[in-house]
Amino acid sequence: MTIFSLNTNLSCMKNPSPSPGRRCKYSGQSVRALPMRILTVGKKRSQGVQLLVDEYKEKLKHYCSCDDILIRSNPKNTGNVKAQIEGEDTLIMQHIRSGDWVVLLDEHGLDIGSEQMAELVGDAGNSGSSTISFCIGGPYGHGRQVRERANVTIKLSSMVLNHQIALVVLLEQLYRAWTILKGQKYHH
Repeated sequence: MTIFSLNTNLSCMKNPSPSPGRRCKYSGQSVRALPMRILTVGKKRSQGVQLLVDEYKEKLKHYCSCDDILIRSNPKNTGNVKAQIEGEDTLIMQHIRSGDWVVLLDEHGLDIGSEQMAELVGDAGNSGSSTISFCIGGPYGHGRQVRERANVTIKLSSMVLNHQIALVVLLEQLYRAWTILKGQKYHH
């Protein structure tokens, strides 16, 4: 598994505890806006969650395009965890293209703050990639193929989050990241 494969000087990725008052290195600078794709393994969303997803996708439109793809977990594999993980892994990989910069969300990933998320988005924009793809796994996590393909692995929380909650938290953090990158006042 690659934790961070770009040749950047992201000291915050190596030291996930930034000093108080630390600012994003891209704050207020021009950053290439990569289209974003969020791949989420799970069940159909509740109406309330979908309203929040739609709200943040609308806010993100001011900065970049953002596609949200729900990959249905396979309930027929209940009881066979390995088969379920492999099946979901294959489905996720069908949506990842060779030019994507892939961010895996995993409870064992790097613990980053909002400024570091902004730097991650900025670095991805400078990587030469065509899209940044965020992968939210199913109930048993990610499979081998997606883990090996990931450019960076991060966690949203030390707590395990339901895929619907993880999606909302991710979208809010992506919106926050863009406001940091643009030097806007949302994040303080």
